[in-house]
Amino acid sequence: MPQRLPAREGRREKGRAGEGGERREKWKKSEYRANRRGSERETEKERGGDQRGLSSRLLFVHLQRECVCGAWLTVCVCTSLHPLMPATSQVYTAVWHLSLCNVWLETNPYPQSPSSGISIMTMCTWRCIYSLTCPMEAKTSPVSNYKSRSHTHTPFYPSKPPPPPPPPLSLFPSQDNKGFGIGELVWGKIKGFSWWPGIVVTWRATGKRQATHGMRWLQWFGDGKFSEVSIEELDSITAFPKFFNQASYTKLTSYRRAIFQALEMASLRAEKTFPQCESEGPEDQVKPMLDWAIGGFLPKGQEGLKPTDNPGCNTTKCSYLFCADFCLSCGKTRVATFHPLFEGGLCQACKDVYLEISYMYDDDGYQSYCTVCCGGREVLLCGNANCCRCFCVDCLDILVGAGASNSARNLDPWRCFMCQPLQNYGVLKRRHDWSMKLQEFFVNDNGQEFESPKIYRAVPAEQRRPIRVLSLFDGIATGYLVLRDLGFKVDHYIASEVCEDSISVGVVRHEGRIQYVHDVRNISRKNIEEWGPFDLVIGGSPCNDLSIVNPARKGLYEGTGRLFFEFYRLLSEAKPKEAEDRPFFWMFENVVAMGVNDKRDISRFLECNPVMIDAIEVSAAHRARYFWGNLPGMNRPRCASGMDKLELQDCLDHGRVAKFGKVRTITTRSNSIKQGKDQHFPVMMNGKEDILWCTELERIFGFPVHYTDVSNMGRGARQKLLGRSWSVPVIRHLFAPLKDYFACE
Repeated sequence: MPQRLPAREGRREKGRAGEGGERREKWKKSEYRANRRGSERETEKERGGDQRGLSSRLLFVHLQRECVCGAWLTVCVCTSLHPLMPATSQVYTAVWHLSLCNVWLETNPYPQSPSSGISIMTMCTWRCIYSLTCPMEAKTSPVSNYKSRSHTHTPFYPSKPPPPPPPPLSLFPSQDNKGFGIGELVWGKIKGFSWWPGIVVTWRATGKRQATHGMRWLQWFGDGKFSEVSIEELDSITAFPKFFNQASYTKLTSYRRAIFQALEMASLRAEKTFPQCESEGPEDQVKPMLDWAIGGFLPKGQEGLKPTDNPGCNTTKCSYLFCADFCLSCGKTRVATFHPLFEGGLCQACKDVYLEISYMYDDDGYQSYCTVCCGGREVLLCGNANCCRCFCVDCLDILVGAGASNSARNLDPWRCFMCQPLQNYGVLKRRHDWSMKLQEFFVNDNGQEFESPKIYRAVPAEQRRPIRVLSLFDGIATGYLVLRDLGFKVDHYIASEVCEDSISVGVVRHEGRIQYVHDVRNISRKNIEEWGPFDLVIGGSPCNDLSIVNPARKGLYEGTGRLFFEFYRLLSEAKPKEAEDRPFFWMFENVVAMGVNDKRDISRFLECNPVMIDAIEVSAAHRARYFWGNLPGMNRPRCASGMDKLELQDCLDHGRVAKFGKVRTITTRSNSIKQGKDQHFPVMMNGKEDILWCTELERIFGFPVHYTDVSNMGRGARQKLLGRSWSVPVIRHLFAPLKDYFACE
């Protein structure tokens, strides 16, 4: 009895790979995705309970590179959607390039990567494609091995001479001359399951034995699994009206996914194009495809669906796609924006993912996901002590060259493509202005359009008066400290804070000049009227339930996430009435690593898009945060002042030597002090590694020395206060333009 066989699984390994670079598995990614989309499941009675009802698509990117002979080689890269898929689904990537002769593989062995489960079907040095059939924990892509003569970087290729080109597929319809040769699109059926679209593949792609006489190996669209099916239970894909099941299409997500993939491949072969639809969903894109299939795949019919006889040549160059024409992350050709670090684009789905998790870091201080695709089941960590980036093995093998990840593993230390010289590495090329592009990427994330905030005229010096401030979730009074450092006259500073240690710091360091009030949830309109009017409202609600680093987060509408709405409520109460003509400013801060939907909801309530500011530009530590507000010049370039300490060494006490120029994001957790993949302490003293002292942490954040040294607090408690605080140089940068509106000493 024929059985459905799962695609081969790549080994799960953790720790050091090889003798050089380090490879890690991102187990928390499953938690992230499960919380991001929920654990959507559906029971599929017709095909068994092991199928997951989540959408994935095959995306085709046709890259053409010039060969030595002057011909043009077409390489098809097919990938699936990646980081937003829930962990409860195991998505299998089915990769087929039907213009290549797979029959040739029956007599020519091909290598297989033991670490990732990637099967490499080597056609020749210029003509090959990888078929990835391992389960998808993250974005995993088949690998195209090609070479551009213009590249200055040499890809990794086999040393032996390339084999002769394969014969055309039309000469080998099948091994037993019973039809349904390798590469044909078919309908197939096995016992217990309904008719399902698939493609005939070589037995080598399955990792199993050869098919018995009268049987064919099929790879099913939708999940990428393999089955050995009798030719009696196969029919051509052109019998679409006969086998298409409208009921299954309506009920089962996986069936819709399979139909979409099959018709997308059929349209690609038949060179059939369809009008662009505004929606990104496959259901909307597949409607014209269904009409085309039910109508008999006209005008070419069955002939147009056959595999191409000559996969190697294409004399036209009109379909050449530059990197900017497709998504570097998933290969989709409909790009929504540019990739901020490398030449290329990002589709809308991958852009949302990038916005969410590009500033997400693990406990070791490295990025949680790949710098290129923000995915990756296995990643290589940069060996540069001052770099916190990682690259997944798939992006290296796809974009740099076949075997690039294996070669990188053998280098110790391996430096990533953000640290290496500016040049081409395969098709991966770092932007020369990536720092500016990164800022532009976050600034231009205008998923929603809002009216420009009201611009207030500068107040003449003689008419300026002291500022009145309402600070919600005040922390350790960073706002008051910065206002005083800038020389503002503060009329009154009302602070809402519930942490007793934070209140102690504010009371002691500012000698009672801050008026502390009760819980923000208990502040009423009457209180605002009594304490006001206010000129500046600032705050940053707790990020625990918003940060995607927290697998148990509850989101914006539950837990501490709901405190944002308290800020919004009190901001609305504090705003001047329409009849009042006076400058009024506000600012709200939160973590960058939050869900896109949460960020857009916050923007929708505050009626403005955030500005992303990383403290690395004005301090010795990374600290990326979103800032919403109407402060003048929030988008202006950051410029460090003479008092800012930009290097870690500048923050250390005498006799201590910094091992790193800058440190990673310092959080409330003690291990966030450790640096690098080997978890080194950042300081050397008397020939031994040492942690950062509390006074040094205060300098890194821009606070005065011993600022948090009150109430006999220990080191851990002081680090927690600092880990929740704002970076003083960043707040100084944001508050500085207010000097044109309020009195200063």
